[in-house]
Formats: sequence, C-alpha cells, structure tokens
Amino acid sequence: MRVPLEDRRSLLVMRGGFRMGPGARLGGGPGPDRPFFKRGDNAPLPWGLPFLGPRPNGQVLLVLLVLLFFGVALGAYPVVRRLTRRLESLKAGVEQFGSGQLTQRVDDSGSDEVAALAGSFNRAAAQIETLLRSQQSLLANASHELRSPLARLKMAFSMLDNAGPEQRVRLQAEIHTNISELDALVEEVLLASRLEAAARAATPAEHEFKVDLMGLAAEEAARSAADFQPAAGLTELVVPGDERLLRRALRNLLENGKRYGGQELLLELARGNEGEAELRVSDRGPGVPEAMRERIFEAFFRLPGHAEQAGGVGLGLSLVKQIALRHQGQVRCEARPGGGSVFVFSLPTAAN
Repeated sequence: MRVPLEDRRSLLVMRGGFRMGPGARLGGGPGPDRPFFKRGDNAPLPWGLPFLGPRPNGQVLLVLLVLLFFGVALGAYPVVRRLTRRLESLKAGVEQFGSGQLTQRVDDSGSDEVAALAGSFNRAAAQIETLLRSQQSLLANASHELRSPLARLKMAFSMLDNAGPEQRVRLQAEIHTNISELDALVEEVLLASRLEAAARAATPAEHEFKVDLMGLAAEEAARSAADFQPAAGLTELVVPGDERLLRRALRNLLENGKRYGGQELLLELARGNEGEAELRVSDRGPGVPEAMRERIFEAFFRLPGHAEQAGGVGLGLSLVKQIALRHQGQVRCEARPGGGSVFVFSLPTAAN
C-alpha cells in the first residue's frame, strides 16, 4: 500500500503474504540495490513470528484466543475471588441476622458497590433491632403494669362476698378504679403501637389538615381547670396535623401536670423564636431532676416515688413525644422559676 507523504515522497507499507524481490526501492521505483515487493505464497511474515508459519490459519487463531483467555482468567482470578469472598461474608451475616441474632453486622469497609450494600444492610439491621427491642420492651412493661390492677381486682372480688355494706361500697369503688386503670393502660398501649406503625409509613398527606391551636388549647384548659394565657396580640395559630392526636398530647401534658404538679396549672400559647407554635404547660410540683428530663419521655419510666401515684401508667409523656415527632415537632422539659416544671410542646406552623 502506498502512503503519500508531505514532501512528495511515498511510503510503501508491506502487507502479509508479500516478499521482497530484487530491483525494488523502498522510497521510489525499482533500482539495482533496492528490492521490490512481489506476491509470494511461501514468503515469511515481516513481523518475525516464525512459529505462526508462513500464513496464519484458523487453528493458530484458535490457539491464540485460548492462550488469551487463560491469561485474562489468571489475571482476573484474584480480583474475582476477593469479591466473591466479600459476598460470601455478606451472605453469612444476613443469614445469621435472619436466624435471630439481631446484633449481627457485616464488614462495610471499602468504597465499592459491595461496601455500599453492606452499609445499607447494617443500617437496616440497626433499625429493625431498635423496633424489635422497643416492641419487646413495650410488651414486657405492659405485662408488668397489668399485674398490679389485676391482682387488686382479684383480691377485691374474693373479699366481696363476705364484706359488709360499707366495705362492699369501698370494694366496688376499688374495682371500678382498677378497671378504669386497665382500660387506660390498654388504650395507651394500643395508641403507642399505632403511632409507632404510622411513623414508619408516614406520608406528607397525613399532615394536610389544619388545626387551630387557639381553640384546641382553650377547650383543653377549661376541661382540666387550668389557666389559659395566649401571647399578647395572638388571635389565631394554625398548624398542620391530626387534631385528635394533638388534643391527646395536650391532654396528657395537662393531666400529668395536674397529677404531679398540684392544682396550680398554667397553659400558655405563643410563637417560638423560629416562628413555630409553642404550647407551654407549667406546674408547681417538685420538678424533674435535670438528669431525668430526657428519660421521663421513655415508655413506663417514672420518677422515684411516683410508681403508683394517682393511677399513672407511665405512658402519657411517651405518647406526647411520639405525637410530637409524628408532626415534625418536639417536646422538652424545663425547670420553672420559683419551683415546678415547664413542658414545652412545639410544632411547625402552617405558614412554615
């Protein structure tokens, strides 16, 4: 093949199957000291591979492809084996977790796709473990709380037949009180379970309803005989959410303050520093130690000395926290100047 160059010379490129004959010139026409290219069936190949023979055929090509395949396989084996070992380790970890070992985690070191998959599994496993531990704790605590009213009911019924008129009246009142406690406990356990299930499947559509906190707070303050004090100039405060759940959260806070904080109860409604709605329930009780202001929102947690006070079951504040989180809000406990506690329930407003 002739390839023209810029200086008007030509470059002759030899193709396979040609031989160099006498009288040819590489840079021009034939000459006495230059060979020329002629077609030759038995000419050796110019690139110097004598083991291929004068002309490569299908068998030689097949041999080359087989050698190439084995070379690639040998080079790729360490990489593939490392990958399969990591996949086998991931598979073993998943099987151990599925067999009930909730603390099982897999190695997620690295930056490849297997490491990303292992990290996703570890996060999912941690969430599943938390949910299962929470349900187990709820069931165990609920079972424990059910024993006390059931034991009192059993004793009251056993004494009822041989009791006099006055004692019978007291026993009947005790029976009604224990039945009410059982009913409240079952209701709160069911509500806690529904809130936990709804939080895992929550969608923005669940908060599309508008709730007037001004009217809701006034109604619940009147029901609990608490003083209601809205912020100056505040006539309306609307938040998105479920009115039934928000009413339940506010009612739990007011009942908690009335149960443990005495009769001096104040409910305030205002806007927070970032524009959110704030409901503040203040009491004059003994207060909550600073080290326990987070723990009081745990299910079935009670302050020392409050285990059987006024029929509380230890789920009220836990439900308040779950309702706040479901509405993208929060609840916290603060110390009240002069003694007592302040429970601050904050929610994003409709304007936000």
